[in-house]
Amino acid sequence: MKYRTVLRSGEKVSVLGYGGMRFPVKAGIIDEEKAKAQLRSAIDRGVNYIDTAYFYHGGQSESFIGRALKDGYRERVNLATKMPPWSVHKESDLELIFEDQRRKLMVDDIDFYLLHAVNRESWEKFQAVNALDFLTGLKASGKIRHVGFSFHGDRALFKEVIDAYPWDFCQIQYNILDDMNQAGTEGLKYAASKEIAVFVMEPLRGGNLVRKIPQEVLKIYDDMMPHRKPVEWALQWIWNQPEVTMILSGMTEDEHLDENILYADRSGVDSLSEMHLEALHRVKETYQSLLKVPCTGCQYCMPCPFGVDIPRCFDLYNSIFLLNQKNMKGFYWLQLGGANGAPSYASLCKECGKCVKLCPQGIAIPEELRIVRDYMETPLMKPAIAGSKLILGIQKKFARRK
Repeated sequence: MKYRTVLRSGEKVSVLGYGGMRFPVKAGIIDEEKAKAQLRSAIDRGVNYIDTAYFYHGGQSESFIGRALKDGYRERVNLATKMPPWSVHKESDLELIFEDQRRKLMVDDIDFYLLHAVNRESWEKFQAVNALDFLTGLKASGKIRHVGFSFHGDRALFKEVIDAYPWDFCQIQYNILDDMNQAGTEGLKYAASKEIAVFVMEPLRGGNLVRKIPQEVLKIYDDMMPHRKPVEWALQWIWNQPEVTMILSGMTEDEHLDENILYADRSGVDSLSEMHLEALHRVKETYQSLLKVPCTGCQYCMPCPFGVDIPRCFDLYNSIFLLNQKNMKGFYWLQLGGANGAPSYASLCKECGKCVKLCPQGIAIPEELRIVRDYMETPLMKPAIAGSKLILGIQKKFARRK
């Protein structure tokens, strides 16, 4: 296994981290026997970073990891989890949730601790409850060793957050298609310029970059030398960049783990040739040519005066057709419908035209948003949002009782 350095602390972390969101399941719950074997196998082969969160696997992930890291495995890894913004409503909630996490993980201290899913709404909420002071206190007390955040906003906000606190690390969505979305390459380089380690999540967009690959894209991969699977090329494109410290991967099957460890061992900064990089650029361009809406996620149209998250609306809509992600309607409802903050879905558009003047791609944004609205905002959306809010409320009450 290869390792890279978290510059603020000198900590060596494996270039491949284990994501705790996609453990194998049986009858809707984590298959503990299989998942524990996989997790321990990864550690035995050099993976030393385990990432989870308060609500992964419906709240099962932290407790499972706590049990799986017995027998000396806890001492061999860096353990990471996150503070969920949707469960924080006042300052005292921070302590309640954190102590519940320590109880479930069965630890005294947490190595890497993040503010989860930072966007404009959650960032303002975290500031309102003095979350940054809370993190400072945890670190001073030794209850956490590294402070970071995971991000799902735009680049302007990313830079604002980076500059607001002496972070040790951050976690961004980044892959061949998302080099312009959210933090993007610009954000990656900005964080690294501040000596902040960057951990990459969704390197394969939940596996969809390597499932049902369009024939036009497969042809490019097939012509690349040496012959390697598309999944490896996609991962090596990320590892090739010196600003990247780690890739996080959720590995449901033994095969996923075996392959990812092999690919990590073959990884390296600047290990791809100019021919490789040019071919991978053509992969990206080919994907983009198949988009329903040719949005690059540049964010020039933002902010919308009526609250529409225009790039995210188009991204989720495009994913249904481009990557055969049938579950994107559900993500659209949860992410944009207001279950986790202010609503930002397509039907909020008032067709003022401001975005059209700013779009470098010349997209007729209001017209495209109407198409997105008609396709994505089905009658099930509002009941789904209400149900999600109810579940989050119940989980919060359950955490308080503990």
